[in-house]
Amino acid sequence: MKKKQSHHTSSRSRGGRRSMSLYAEGEPMVWLTGGALGFSLLMIMIMLLYVFWMGFSNFWPQSVMKVTTHEGAVHMGTVNRVQNFQVSAAILGALEEQAEEEKAQGIQVARVQADHILENESMSTRMLLYTGNYDITGTRFQWVSDYQISTETEPEWAILVERLMDGNFYGNLVAFTEDGEVVTEDPAEAWRRFQSVHPDVRRRFRERERIRTIDMGRVNRNEESARLRLITETRRFENDQTTAEQLEKVRLETEEAIAVTRREHAELSARVDEINVANRKYGLVFETAQGVRHTLLLDSVVRAFPANQISTGQKIRIFAGRWREFLLDNPREANMEGGVYPAIVGTVTMTLVMSIFVVPFGVLAALYLREYAKPGPIVSAVRIAINNLAGVPSIVFGVFGLGFFCYIMGGHMDELFYAVRLPTPTFRKGGVLWASLTLALLTLPVVIVATEEALSAVPSSMREGSYACGASKWQTIKRIVLPRSMPGIMTGMILAMARGAGEVAPLMLVGAVKLAPSLPLDIHDWSGTLGFIPTGPIHLERSFLHLGFHIYDLGFQSSDSEAARPMVYTTTLLLITIIVVLNLSAIMIRTRLRKKFETGNF
Repeated sequence: MKKKQSHHTSSRSRGGRRSMSLYAEGEPMVWLTGGALGFSLLMIMIMLLYVFWMGFSNFWPQSVMKVTTHEGAVHMGTVNRVQNFQVSAAILGALEEQAEEEKAQGIQVARVQADHILENESMSTRMLLYTGNYDITGTRFQWVSDYQISTETEPEWAILVERLMDGNFYGNLVAFTEDGEVVTEDPAEAWRRFQSVHPDVRRRFRERERIRTIDMGRVNRNEESARLRLITETRRFENDQTTAEQLEKVRLETEEAIAVTRREHAELSARVDEINVANRKYGLVFETAQGVRHTLLLDSVVRAFPANQISTGQKIRIFAGRWREFLLDNPREANMEGGVYPAIVGTVTMTLVMSIFVVPFGVLAALYLREYAKPGPIVSAVRIAINNLAGVPSIVFGVFGLGFFCYIMGGHMDELFYAVRLPTPTFRKGGVLWASLTLALLTLPVVIVATEEALSAVPSSMREGSYACGASKWQTIKRIVLPRSMPGIMTGMILAMARGAGEVAPLMLVGAVKLAPSLPLDIHDWSGTLGFIPTGPIHLERSFLHLGFHIYDLGFQSSDSEAARPMVYTTTLLLITIIVVLNLSAIMIRTRLRKKFETGNF
């Protein structure tokens, strides 16, 4: 007893402290690992908060500012951003020279500016104004430094106009016109008239777009189908596969069908012309910051509001309307404005089709490797190959998909089934089908590895109990192994979907485009066919827009990167939200399945 007590006291130094070092106790490693975790979470949170703030605040209405410089230049617009910068010696020297010239005239403007810069240790502030009016000035933005500003005002009737083309327009409301004649020159009355007629203009605009995209598209498809049927029947007659009477019958039916489609097309075109005349009847007259009068037809106005008069409630309605437009409308102005609805539809359609291909094959491959294959060098080599496949750069899959799927498989499909359409390719080009298959190959290792891990997590005692009850191998897998592996399998599937939804590099080669004329998912046509294939609402041969490619296109291929920045952040926020929703779905599904099959081992 005394020996144990002396050993215990010897393990402590004087003053009651332990003689063992902190490194030996492992406390530094606790702080190191915890600090690494905290730093990683901090970086992720900063990134997410930055994207969230930049994406979410872009749609909030701002006041319109009118700035006059000491040189007499006038700019009107909204503040895009503000930054500090170091004033160069050349600018400071120019202000000193200007101060000497003004001294004789009794002016102290340049002297005040120079003293202000020197007081702030050559640091100054400048703001980037989004001045718009690209069709008049040829530019959308203007930098203005604080030492250049003479006056700042917020004009009462400064109107921010969101247009279909040429970006935003900023100007003071002057008059309202009808049929080219000025109706009123009172800004308040002009604004009241605009509010009364603009909703009908937008309603007619949506009707016109529906006619152009849906109705005329249907008519054109019907006419093309009739032409292809006649060409097919003609080739059959040339190969002695049909009679002259049958060919003549098809020719008459084709001529009748084309005549019907042309009458429908003429009626639709007449309705479009009526809408154009009605919408171009009204206009607003503005005076720009430079004193130029400019008339905007209401047909080109998406939204307008007096930015310096609206209340908080009105700002919230505009904010909600901008988000609705972003989620449900088509892009405009070279994708820099408008909505991303086609990109959402393309991303979701491609991801779902990819899942249809990757999940069954991935699960079956994992089942064979875990449950049926005997351990050996071949199985080990296959597992190594799967792990290595997960590390192959995604652009390599894109090159493979372009060469094998598009050119080889697509070329053979066109020659066998769609020769009547040649030389216009049907499948020998990028489309939803080839993009989905390419990403299925890319995400296949994720599904296989996740499924194998889920299968191996099922206790062997459950398998043995099933065998003891007389069940076969497949009955055991079907009734015991697979149900209890479903949480892991579903997790692997959702993770594969999340990765596929965020990939961009392969899609640049096998289907994603900057602007697609038609959606890959046509909810207005459930009876569509492609040759002898009933497509329904999904058209696997069509190119599509993708959110990830949309971000790349705006960030690196846009003609005005500064104007595209808000759309880049907002689209990034939307893509992150979709991926987060997919992962949260995986967690919820996994939790429910675990509770359902939670039971003790045999």
